[in-house]
Amino acid sequence: MENFSEVLALFLSVDNFLAIAAGVLVGVVVGAIPGLTATMAVALALPFTFSMEPVTAILLLVGIYKGGMYGGSITAILIRTPGSPAAACTLLDGYPLAQQGKAKKALKTALYSSCVADMISNIALIFFAAYLAKIALNFGPPEYFWLICFSLTIIVSVSGDSVIKGLIAAGLGIIVSTVGLDAVYGTQRLTFDSYNLMDRVSFIPLLIGLFAIPEVIEFYTSKVLPHIRTAVSGASLTWKEFKGCLKSVVRGSIIGVIIGAIPGTGATSAAFISYSEAKRNSPRKANFGKGEIEGVAAAEAGNNGVAGATLIPLLSLGIPGDVITAIILGAFMIHGLTPGPVLFQENLTLVYALFCGILVSSVVLLVVGNAAIRYFSLIADIPKSILLPIVLMFCVYGAYAVNNNTFDIGLMLIFGVLGFIFNRTGVAAAPFLIGFILGPMFEDNLRRTLLISKGDPSIFFRGPIAWVFITLTVASLLFAIRRYWLSRQEASAA
Repeated sequence: MENFSEVLALFLSVDNFLAIAAGVLVGVVVGAIPGLTATMAVALALPFTFSMEPVTAILLLVGIYKGGMYGGSITAILIRTPGSPAAACTLLDGYPLAQQGKAKKALKTALYSSCVADMISNIALIFFAAYLAKIALNFGPPEYFWLICFSLTIIVSVSGDSVIKGLIAAGLGIIVSTVGLDAVYGTQRLTFDSYNLMDRVSFIPLLIGLFAIPEVIEFYTSKVLPHIRTAVSGASLTWKEFKGCLKSVVRGSIIGVIIGAIPGTGATSAAFISYSEAKRNSPRKANFGKGEIEGVAAAEAGNNGVAGATLIPLLSLGIPGDVITAIILGAFMIHGLTPGPVLFQENLTLVYALFCGILVSSVVLLVVGNAAIRYFSLIADIPKSILLPIVLMFCVYGAYAVNNNTFDIGLMLIFGVLGFIFNRTGVAAAPFLIGFILGPMFEDNLRRTLLISKGDPSIFFRGPIAWVFITLTVASLLFAIRRYWLSRQEASAA
């Protein structure tokens, strides 16, 4: 009880609550602007925390992180422009729902799924940090390799009506991901002697170009009348509808927690794996990609389930789970704190005060998210003839702001044309994105494993974790082949 009273004395401060509220608000706003990511917002906010108390400073950064994870879904749903990389999965069903006049339903689904996943992730952080951290420590290159193999099998689930086209798109994404300097030997690959490509293709210009620019091109090349709008109207989400998604939300949250606890994996992978599993187990799997609420719920649960879990290896082991937690690690060190076992021994009161703040941030996200929906949803009421030039301006700014390089604007336009061609030919853009994200991770872990074993392939089967992912990969492939075969038979019968 003495420790508990100390925790409350440390946490129950007006500054802490203001920091959480301000952080979540800033994160939602920044996350909703294409090209501006939560990583940028956390990095920019770091200097402002120097004069703050340690708990207040870290809660501000965590609030921005959590708000940014949700904020990316708003513009993904309304104007098919993901505000964050993880929100690229949300638009697969979110944007079709908005086109059907169900934008409010999609936005509410994204918000409630995010809050539930965030709360589950926070609880996992508090109760299972030590256990999950021990599991994460047992991941070496072979285990990562099989995890990426399992992740690549979700390409079949997000390929749309044609698996062949999806595989072609994924192959193109993997090829584009190899551009740059070879990680092992340092030789140039597909750079065409351009120094701008030596550091690989920048992710943000690719993301914006692939999803946002095709909408602009489509509008100006089609015969759509300028006064047509996508209004945010219609009924809101009902409890019965959300209850039908709860199983996918909980499953996606658990997937997010597991993925987040493994350093270096990321929210985008968790979102697509969660979406794939929801589609695999849903009785409405045929509706996924065409405007399915459960698809939005699963995607948001997956990427928000990562938010709390990435703090598990940071607090338990001092290992940042992703780029944002690496910045938060810097905040700890600035205030004279070293994350890891010593932190729990010497600053247990501070750790539990942080846990209290992280739990409160989920509630604040619900309040701020509802307000954001009310005001951001006005975006969709703007006539497209006015809205799309503004979107294009933000896209150009977002692509340029990453590296302050005009070359990235050209890259964005190239991938915009590619995305437009994908739309016109019925090729899903999601497999391309998955191939681009997972390609370098697949190659790096494959080559590191072979270098460690000096070419001995038996290292790929060295432990129970590897066998778990081998089994999951094989089962996923068999299920995909079976589903593809059954769909072919149904088509033949029809």
